[in-house]
Amino acid sequence: MKMTTQDMKDNICIVTGAAKGLGRAISETLAKAGAERVYACDINMAPAESWIGDYDNITAMTIDVCDSTALKALRGHVRDTYGRLDVLVNNAGITRDALLGKMTETQWDQVIDVNLKGVFMMTQAMLPLIKEQNKGSIISISSVVGVSGNIGQSNYGASKGGIIAMTKGWAKELTYGGAQIRANCIAPGFIDTEMTQAMPQKVLDKMVEAVPLGMLGTPQDIAEGVLFLASDRARYISGQVLKIDGGLVF
Repeated sequence: MKMTTQDMKDNICIVTGAAKGLGRAISETLAKAGAERVYACDINMAPAESWIGDYDNITAMTIDVCDSTALKALRGHVRDTYGRLDVLVNNAGITRDALLGKMTETQWDQVIDVNLKGVFMMTQAMLPLIKEQNKGSIISISSVVGVSGNIGQSNYGASKGGIIAMTKGWAKELTYGGAQIRANCIAPGFIDTEMTQAMPQKVLDKMVEAVPLGMLGTPQDIAEGVLFLASDRARYISGQVLKIDGGLVF
């Protein structure tokens, strides 16, 4: 099933954590698929300066997903400009890894605030725009860690597992009254990003060895999954967790 430049035709999209990595790939993919406008949002948009100018249908927005005032301002801007929102991609996330006995309260709070509370706040703030036409797609980036857990990531795993639980609830709640609002998650596995590229080679080798397909995924692999779930090709899919992990987690 080949995606085309028409799959996102006329769609208004928001992508968080968009300056680099997965968020960049997602933003570029939606834009190339014909989105009328992609709002690429990040707390630090500086890394996007090297690529965002290549697209006349992407708008950079510096925003903190935990700042309710900023979120209301973004909602107002999108409403005044387009009157609706078709696709919301919750991608912003951080890690603050530590073993359970050494994890600080600050490390816990930072990750839960951005990864879980931020997804809740962004979705809640933008929901009125999605409800304008009683149709839309909310896609939140979870992780295989939210499904299977991982050593030293109590905070990260809890946040990503929480995203899955929220999404399943939204898939039921947001269809009340006959609305066609879909909510899904993507759970990436080991992806070749700036973070993994900074790891020692022996660590990377062990990661690759653990993946049945024998390779790391790319940001584009995740972006293609987002494009599918955002498009009408997935019109009957909601409340699901799409694992894109090379067979790592079953």
